[in-house]
Amino acid sequence: MNLIEKYFNAEKAESLLFIGFGILAVIISIYFFFVIKETFWKGIAIPLVFFSIVQIIIGATVFTRSPVDNARVENILKQEFHKIQSEEIPRMEKVMNNFVNYRYFEIAMMFFGIVLMYALSNYGFWKGFGLGLFLQCAVLLSLDFFAEKRGHFYVEHLKELVERK
Repeated sequence: MNLIEKYFNAEKAESLLFIGFGILAVIISIYFFFVIKETFWKGIAIPLVFFSIVQIIIGATVFTRSPVDNARVENILKQEFHKIQSEEIPRMEKVMNNFVNYRYFEIAMMFFGIVLMYALSNYGFWKGFGLGLFLQCAVLLSLDFFAEKRGHFYVEHLKELVERK
């Protein structure tokens, strides 16, 4: 299996993690909101379910798009190699820049969650909301870390291919 196929297979596999963590968080949120029913737990549930829905949508999009992208890049390699430099590398550089923006957003939301947890002294809704925000964004940051690292290797591989031609 070549590196490009490995990259897209790994992207597809991680998208299943996104979906799985998202579904788990939705189930936990439903339990917190409708079974436990205390304000602290309802506070945790809201950011969990919101970010989980986004996570599931992103995971499903990447899961369905990865095989198509893999075939597209393999086709470019065989028939229109110049498009690696003019299309695929710029596309991936944009993706990599987006990871930086995601990282800043996720870190900011984690910080905001910490502020909510510790600035409010009572054991209530906003303390739970802060904890839920912190936990969910920490999961997203962790998953994005591995996706970004994998993307860097992929871009470097593409650049090496262009240099060799």
